Amino acid sequence: MKIMKFGGSCLKNEEDLELVAKIIGQEKDEKVVVLSGINRVTDKLVNFLQKSYSEKEVDSLIAQVRHMHMDLLTKSVESKEIYEQAKVKIESRLKVLERLLYGIHYVGELTEKTRDLVLSYGERLSVVILEAVLRSRGIDAESLEADEIGVVTDGNFGSATADLPLVERNLQESVLPLIRRGIIPVITGFFGRDAHGSTTIFGRNGSDYSASVIGYALNADSVEIWKDVDGFMSADPKFVKNAHLLDELSYDEAAELAYFGARILHPRTVEPLKLKGIPLRIKNMYRRELPGTLVHGRKKVLENKVVKSVTYKDIGALKIYGSGVGSMMGVLGEISTHLSDNRINIKSVITSQTCITLLLEKEDVEKSYRVLSSTRIKSVEKLEKVKDISLIAIVGEGILNSPGIAAKVFNAVANRGINVEMFAAGASEVAFYFIVKKRYLGDAVKAIHRIFFQRGRHHGKA
Repeated sequence: MKIMKFGGSCLKNEEDLELVAKIIGQEKDEKVVVLSGINRVTDKLVNFLQKSYSEKEVDSLIAQVRHMHMDLLTKSVESKEIYEQAKVKIESRLKVLERLLYGIHYVGELTEKTRDLVLSYGERLSVVILEAVLRSRGIDAESLEADEIGVVTDGNFGSATADLPLVERNLQESVLPLIRRGIIPVITGFFGRDAHGSTTIFGRNGSDYSASVIGYALNADSVEIWKDVDGFMSADPKFVKNAHLLDELSYDEAAELAYFGARILHPRTVEPLKLKGIPLRIKNMYRRELPGTLVHGRKKVLENKVVKSVTYKDIGALKIYGSGVGSMMGVLGEISTHLSDNRINIKSVITSQTCITLLLEKEDVEKSYRVLSSTRIKSVEKLEKVKDISLIAIVGEGILNSPGIAAKVFNAVANRGINVEMFAAGASEVAFYFIVKKRYLGDAVKAIHRIFFQRGRHHGKA
């Protein structure tokens, strides 16, 4: 059995839908399709919820979303019966979305619970479209909503985690019988439901994680993630024109690349797959002749080719100063508790005797500063916000046990006149990272890539 996930970038127009249907139809194995929302729909919902709005603006948004989906349906489905059935489902979902948005407007408050529910509607609508497209081409398919079939989560709104044993039990009962009858389930990605029945989303690129959760639950032979990129690269082609495709990565390498900024994959996608040894392949829908990147459990360290990729992420930091603050019992725990209570995630911590440096998402720096400024924490004397910095990660299996890697990196950067602001290693066996001013990011990535890949193209096999 194969899980086939298609991202929103593969769902822009009727030509895309035709291509998706063709790829699904050509797959001979038993299959399950996991879908993101139609391109730009979730972004529209996110942007809409970030501001106050009027009833008229609700009407306008619903009209836009209706047009985007009905236009695709009209152009992609010739069967009148299938078209009408899909239209009824779409209008029903749009009515619920409209009422939700009106409710937020009237109450004047947007809760995390309501926000997650609203953001789930991109996927709730897209599966209806693809179901109709497949059925109109003689492919037996049924659209399913993840929260209705038993994708249960821990209830963490905005960044939920699936309860894998419970999801496995539920999907074996709700989805597996459809597959055995020759029906292709088309399942919403991006969200599930908590134990109380509330919709919870998995975060950015959450449909990737959905696909791996469903693969785990159904004991799939493999998972395919179809996107508009070739796969993982040795560096961002925006900075490095001769960056090359990585044919293979270990689970840990892929996870670290995703965590440290490679936007190809949800950072937790590999976790469920790793538990059962299910391979993952990333494919470009528009360049199907390319092999993409295979992610699996085999760890192979190749001599002189330890470094697989250089990735980066724009971040922020908060420096917390005080005498003995880095070694005093309970200080870091108290800081973490205050930030966690305000739903702020600390990406990493670097400590010294007189300073604790928190690495944060850049949009969380101001909020973190406000939270900790209003809190009395023993020994904390001063807070300092650090902005316009970038984290650069060097990723590869065996990197921490390979002498000279760090020296090569820092020599390459120093030769370009770039100062390293902070450095950390040891948290991961396959990665270390350092921080530079954002204005030096491009030069630093180029210099590091050149030092490891200048002797010609290597294929990046793990």
